[in-house]
Amino acid sequence: MLGFALAFVLLFRRFRLGATLGYLVAGAVVGPQMLGLVGDAQQMIDIAEFGIVMLLFVVGLELDPHRLWRLKSAIFGLGLVQVVACGLAMVAVVFFAVRFPLAAAIAVGLPLGLSSTAQVLPMLQSSGRLRTPFGERAFAILLFQDLSIIPLITIVAAMSADRSGADAGPPGWQLALMTVAAIIGLIAAGRFGLRPLYRLIGNLNEREMFIVAALFTVLASALVMQLLGLSTALGAFIAGVMLADTPYRHELEADIEPFRSILLGMFFLAVGMLLDLGVIAQHPLFVVGLALALISVKTLVIFGIGRIIGMAWRPALALGLLLSQGGEFGFVLFTQAQAGGIISAEAASLLGAVVTLSMATTPFLMMAASRMRQPQSAGGTREGPNSDGASALIIGFGRFGQTVAQVLVSAGVNLTLVDNDVEQIDVAEEFGAKVYYGDGTRMDLLRQAGAGEATMIVFCIDKDQIHAELLHGIHEAFPKAAVYMRAYDRRSILALKGAPVDLVMREMLESAVAMARAALGGLGLSVQEIERAEGKFRQVDQERLLLQLETGDIRAARDKAFHQFVDEMREKPVEG
Repeated sequence: MLGFALAFVLLFRRFRLGATLGYLVAGAVVGPQMLGLVGDAQQMIDIAEFGIVMLLFVVGLELDPHRLWRLKSAIFGLGLVQVVACGLAMVAVVFFAVRFPLAAAIAVGLPLGLSSTAQVLPMLQSSGRLRTPFGERAFAILLFQDLSIIPLITIVAAMSADRSGADAGPPGWQLALMTVAAIIGLIAAGRFGLRPLYRLIGNLNEREMFIVAALFTVLASALVMQLLGLSTALGAFIAGVMLADTPYRHELEADIEPFRSILLGMFFLAVGMLLDLGVIAQHPLFVVGLALALISVKTLVIFGIGRIIGMAWRPALALGLLLSQGGEFGFVLFTQAQAGGIISAEAASLLGAVVTLSMATTPFLMMAASRMRQPQSAGGTREGPNSDGASALIIGFGRFGQTVAQVLVSAGVNLTLVDNDVEQIDVAEEFGAKVYYGDGTRMDLLRQAGAGEATMIVFCIDKDQIHAELLHGIHEAFPKAAVYMRAYDRRSILALKGAPVDLVMREMLESAVAMARAALGGLGLSVQEIERAEGKFRQVDQERLLLQLETGDIRAARDKAFHQFVDEMREKPVEG
């Protein structure tokens, strides 16, 4: 499965068709319908559903209160209207055109109203449009869709219980009460159990224990909900929200990401294996017709919403095209509806094919959307990064990083602060600074913290934790971000020779120069004399550093060091 996934995802990425579609096709090829190289697809999907659980955990981690507040109107206004309007429109299509029963139409139509976050968001980000007003609206809608998965799962579960008889579980109202009680219990467990646990692990500075604790958090919260007969995804989501405003958010994301990516890919592989190609071949007009109806109806509904909120017709139509496909969570809800007896296995295969076909149109719809966007004026100014990401990352929040951060904040720069000292994080929080826990030299954690979207990464770490190889890796991974760093001394700078770094600052240089200026003033020198002395020092210091970098020898240009200044001062001693 991994071999076929690797081949097809690389192929589909090569033609810009998206990884999700590659996984689905790989699953169909390797599954029982074609080559038959893999056995029980249903057993595989039961395991791979943990990818969905971990995706919901990551979505919960992303719900930082400040980020939500900045986009609150777009998320809870535009997003809510889109989910409700598109969901009800597709319920009507399925009910009247396909002639499904009302319960089945609801269980099918509401998921069809969602779009593919896994496809749209990475494409927006790679094209550089995530930060534009157009991209922000698309992001807000997708974020609310991710949030709406929780009530949709609960709705389908409630209808399944009602349809499956007395042995299916508690009635809907009791299920709702149990959901509320479980959420309250998880929140209490997070505040009084998980946060002290992560603080203890942070003090021990054991990265492996963070991975163990992250997996334990996800799986334990999912297990609690499963034992109560509730959604495992809901439990993971609540666990993520509990930890969203803690200093450990980025570290948790970085640790969970590899498991989430692999399991989510396996989930799409299993979905491809479950596609009944024989049934699809018997009803091609149904699949193509419903896919076209899905794309057309969602495009028109989102276009209308965009026009109502004041968007010009070009970006409104582009937004509709961009979000017109079905989403990956449709597979989850169709499987759940099938398990609950709401729809048949044949219908689930047909609906999965509809979503798959609509996903295949995403790259082409993106091309159409890019042409539909209102072109920017050549003489206009570009809006700087704001919305959901920071303009600069400060790695290290000790005495050096605090000063850098405070000056940048004074200028209105939006920052993300990262440090791996738990005590320092706690002290910073007492003074109102939000510092995230994590090792800022890890590439995966930098990516989770937003380095791919930031315009600057400032390393304020003490000692010699940054080396040339790491800087080369950072430059390749985040080419748009300028790198500024603190160096311990001249030897640290020599060790970084040839590294792609925009600025290296010796940590004590400027404070020592400032004290020297004050000392000269105390000795009675004029401002002009102080400026001359400082200028001479900086000139000689720069010449020495360039020679040392050229030769790689710290002893180079010794004749330009302290003795030169002593000789000059003997020629012109300071009076007084």
